[in-house]
Amino acid sequence: MRRKIIPVLVAIVLIVVIGVFSFGKDFMEKSRYSTERADLDAYFGVSAGRLAIVLQDEMVEEKALLLDGRCYFDKATVDKYFNDGFYVNLQEGVVLYTTALETYKIQIGGTVLEAPDGKKDLGYEAIISREDGLYFEADFLKRFVNCSVDIYDRHVQVYTEWGVRKVDSLTEDSVLRQDADGMSPVLRDLESGEEIEILEEGETWSLAKTSDAFLGYVENKRLKNYTQGWDITDTEKPVTDYTEPEFVSLSMDGKLSLGWHAVYGMSGNDDLERLASEANGMNVIAPTWFSLNDNQGGFRSFASEDYVAAAHGKGLQVWGVWDDFNYGLENPEAGINVGTVLSSSENRQRLVKGISETAISLGLDGVNIDFENIAEEIASHYIQFLRELSVECRKNKLFLSVDNYVPYQYRSYYRLDVQGKIADYVIIMGYDEHWHGSGDPGSVASIEYVRGGISRALEQVPAQKLVNALPFYSIVWKSKGGVVTDEFLTVENVESYVGSHQLTPVWDEETCQNYAEWTEGDALFQVWLEDVDSLRVKLNVMNVQKIGGVAVWQLDFGTPEAWEAIRGFVETP
Repeated sequence: MRRKIIPVLVAIVLIVVIGVFSFGKDFMEKSRYSTERADLDAYFGVSAGRLAIVLQDEMVEEKALLLDGRCYFDKATVDKYFNDGFYVNLQEGVVLYTTALETYKIQIGGTVLEAPDGKKDLGYEAIISREDGLYFEADFLKRFVNCSVDIYDRHVQVYTEWGVRKVDSLTEDSVLRQDADGMSPVLRDLESGEEIEILEEGETWSLAKTSDAFLGYVENKRLKNYTQGWDITDTEKPVTDYTEPEFVSLSMDGKLSLGWHAVYGMSGNDDLERLASEANGMNVIAPTWFSLNDNQGGFRSFASEDYVAAAHGKGLQVWGVWDDFNYGLENPEAGINVGTVLSSSENRQRLVKGISETAISLGLDGVNIDFENIAEEIASHYIQFLRELSVECRKNKLFLSVDNYVPYQYRSYYRLDVQGKIADYVIIMGYDEHWHGSGDPGSVASIEYVRGGISRALEQVPAQKLVNALPFYSIVWKSKGGVVTDEFLTVENVESYVGSHQLTPVWDEETCQNYAEWTEGDALFQVWLEDVDSLRVKLNVMNVQKIGGVAVWQLDFGTPEAWEAIRGFVETP
């Protein structure tokens, strides 16, 4: 009997041990996982009326506004992630959007969109104004940018780009956790068979996104294709509802070679014959005929139809120059304020129409905008002016070129990236490194100043549209008793000036210019010469960077030798 009991007891003990082991293992397994639910308001960082933004596969710091079931994005978010082409005029209470061919308009707080083909009532406030700024409704944005916007309880999924994604599905019910840890709070339950997107693969846990745009971690062992290397992909279908008209640009046959002809009165036009004959290699002459002369978009003119006809007879294009400063120099009492002109839709359109109609009536080939008094606070009005002017130039097949200072971060508001899209040529005035009246002796245009300006501009402007302007002048600096004065020295006068002062300039490798200094009494004189030698070095840099052309300030300062160097640049493929 005893022998029979022992096997039974052993079996019972084994059963108990196995049961205890299984229970313990199951208990230990379960104890590795938390059932705590995440605070979703804290996770998404939102409060009532606000939505987190999941852009593509990342939750960004900006938030959206939920109002009456509609999603709104603030202007900064629109500019950063959607489209920065919307022009806001708070004084007039309007927002404009200008394409390559037309302009759309809507009142802030309004529901009616004014389009070239008529007015359309959208049925909702497209743009609303709140204490913290302007907000753009999502469906309104879809009229001007391809995007998808899906709204959920606390967040919104936004796509502006599409590609190939890696997908997988759950083999069993599971959860999405806030972090890659079983004790991390649960964001969302996952059902067996549910498809998710794999964003980042990990050894044990992987970052994933659910169909309703929750971003979190899932344990790899719960995934169907984990052991197969996640080779299951899905091509996202892009939104293509909006097609923006193409910004078609005009271009010269070969490189642009532009010479500014400084015209300060009708008699200045008489110099055309002489200047054109000396400028071998120039294909565009740009007379400074037009200057703003009131605050309503009007301008004075020294233009001549005979000049245009004569230039055309010499094989030259004529691009009229419009500036915002010469009339103020001529008539300081005029009180010209370019901001007043450009910030008014009525004044701005009067100027745009005046420019295009004048150019057409004179038979001009192009327009050159030389506005040098643009402060940051009026920059958006200036860029909108260029957009609107580009539409008129495009319609009438007029070249549009825009003059700019050498680009630096503090001048980024000139938006060379926008200019590079809407203009035919973007000209950087590659001089004034040290300028007349600055009291700071130095080169007008050292080689590194020129090279750096071109390189920075090329980050925003297509090479074939970029033009570097060369100075046909130097500055002679005089330092005496702590006071610095200066005078201009033109390229054509360098030789005689050097001879009359018995100077022996020495080549300066740092600036790539001939440098001279001398004293007269207790005064120190210095000059970094712009001459054929320095111009050739600059032109070589421009060739290496393969930009679209050259401009010179100004024609009356040049020499045949300088133009011969420019012709070599222009004719180099």
